[in-house]
Amino acid sequence: MTEPTQEQADEIARKFNERRTLDKYLNMEFVTIGVGTATMKMTLTHDMVNVYGSAHGGAIFALADAVFAYACNSKNFITVASGCSIEYLAPSFPGDTLTATGKFQGGRGRQGIYDIMITNQHDHLIATFRGKSHSTKDKVLGDNS
Repeated sequence: MTEPTQEQADEIARKFNERRTLDKYLNMEFVTIGVGTATMKMTLTHDMVNVYGSAHGGAIFALADAVFAYACNSKNFITVASGCSIEYLAPSFPGDTLTATGKFQGGRGRQGIYDIMITNQHDHLIATFRGKSHSTKDKVLGDNS
């Protein structure tokens, strides 16, 4: 089995960025991808708040989940979530720019664990997300990659 490369991860990001997905609707900005890692940003708007005026947990979760998708598919196997959890540690508000950075922590066989840290523009930790992944045998870029 061939080790995944940065070039493949970059091509996967290009492929994902061409798709019309929730992250586009929420104006998430793709920042970077590496083998087993990814980073995205999102500036919170007034449409992303809860009844108290702080960021809705679903908006933060969506950002973390998008990073999880990029990071766990960066190894060129079609990979889906088999479970995840999020811990909200501090509030954020409209105008804040959140950065989510995900990293592969380890795994066995086709199972993987990824941690995503969500920080604001002051580098304060807002939330942590842990995703469990399951990889299929199919390649994101096809069998010739």
